[in-house]
Amino acid sequence: MRIGIGIDVHPFAEGRKLVIGGVEIPSSKGLDGHSDADVLLHAVSDALLGAAALGDIGLHFPNTSPEYKDIDSMILLEHVGKLLRTEGFEAVNIDAMLLLEAPKIAPYIEEMRRNIARCLDIETGTVSVKATTNEKLGYIGREEGAAAHAVCIIRQY
Repeated sequence: MRIGIGIDVHPFAEGRKLVIGGVEIPSSKGLDGHSDADVLLHAVSDALLGAAALGDIGLHFPNTSPEYKDIDSMILLEHVGKLLRTEGFEAVNIDAMLLLEAPKIAPYIEEMRRNIARCLDIETGTVSVKATTNEKLGYIGREEGAAAHAVCIIRQY
């Protein structure tokens, strides 16, 4: 068994779609980044890559590459899942926490869990997604950005 942790942060920007956990959420602004800036899927990807000692998301999908400009992060997570399997690993469980003041994401959590499970070819029951606000403190509290933390356990087969 191996444990991994992933953390990602993106600022909000006008004129962008808000995509979290592979779900487009109605919002007046989205997260800014080279890809679709899906903060949740990026944190999950980093946790999995770290657990397998395979580097991080920036190593595999550099933000300097035009190939990944505006790419759907579900494609990136699927690639991470395939890479893990190629290296002889499988995800046992994932626990992720979103930090954002608004919008509320509770109505979208189950779809996010299903998306993550589908990308990794694991059971939805092994994926947890939670969210909290920052109680109006800092850049998250001022609604300038969002963050996500993820931990995972993987095993070698």
